[in-house]
Amino acid sequence: MINSSIGNLFRVSTFGESHGPALGVVIDGCPAGLTVDLDLLRTDLDRRKPGQSKFVTPRKEDEEFEILSGVFEGVTTGTPIAVIIRNKDARSKDYKEIKDLFRPGHADFTYFAKYRHRDYRGGGRSSARETAARVIAGCLAKQLLGEVKIRAAVVQIEDVKAESRVWSEVEDNPFRFADPSKLDQVEERIERARKERDSVGGIVEVEAVGVPPGWGEPIFARLDAMIAAAMMSIPAVKGVEIGLGFQSAEHRGSRVNDEFSPQGFLSNNHGGVLGGISSGAPVVCRMAIKPTSSIAQDLQTIDTNFKPAKIATKGRHDPCVALRAVPIAEAMMALVLVDFWLQDLSRREARKGFSPIEPLKYDLK
Repeated sequence: MINSSIGNLFRVSTFGESHGPALGVVIDGCPAGLTVDLDLLRTDLDRRKPGQSKFVTPRKEDEEFEILSGVFEGVTTGTPIAVIIRNKDARSKDYKEIKDLFRPGHADFTYFAKYRHRDYRGGGRSSARETAARVIAGCLAKQLLGEVKIRAAVVQIEDVKAESRVWSEVEDNPFRFADPSKLDQVEERIERARKERDSVGGIVEVEAVGVPPGWGEPIFARLDAMIAAAMMSIPAVKGVEIGLGFQSAEHRGSRVNDEFSPQGFLSNNHGGVLGGISSGAPVVCRMAIKPTSSIAQDLQTIDTNFKPAKIATKGRHDPCVALRAVPIAEAMMALVLVDFWLQDLSRREARKGFSPIEPLKYDLK
């Protein structure tokens, strides 16, 4: 499948299907000399994997990964890095009864319309299972970014909104919810949907702290545009906003403009990006994730012959996919940022002896 890659200098390509023998990633452009933190890689994969709690799909995958190339004695060599994860708990029989039916809310119909032949087992390539490969690449990108710290959390489940961001406690609750005071409400919403054979959606917020001013390109390769595209590539994401986002339309310029001081910005409504270029303030992005499409309710659909039919999706599914999207959002943010970092490095190298322009020293944290 074409367009299974992201990045220019840090080029990432993923492959594999939900119920295939394995899935994986090839990373081309990772600089040599990076000591790979395998523990961090394991942690990020564990944060994304299924079977973590009763609030996510019970599919059990240990996410054991195998590095095939590009790393020698624990250090990157500068050559393409290939990593695979073998699927061990695929239960394809759950999909045989509906292999000729199009599941509402899924990519079944659109894949069929495009290719006329599709892997119906768990959605095949369109499954969120593919994102495990992205997390691997994103983990390496985060290690390369060094002092740039990326973190994410769920900030809304159905109608329950986080009123605060207690980042130190995000990984201490099964919902990765940013506001500990709302955990009971979050659990109630998810449990109620699960018992009613339904699902709920949510919003994930991701921010990158420490991004220096100057990353990104004007017009068509804007930093915010690339971030939005990366987040929209995550399954089930239906909306993305940067900074104040859609709320900007509710206010006047006097309220939205971020004033300067010698110490930095007085606010961050722009979400760390102005004119498509990083400002030095934290880069803040939120993405809206729709309710899980796979629900065990009778729904109206059609079959591959376009005849009317009824379908109820059986199997093991998340009542809220937003919970496992947190490490995926971090990974996609890291992949966009590391690519712009490498572009910035190459541009500075090319300017040596030609231009006095150096990276801005003004601290805009």
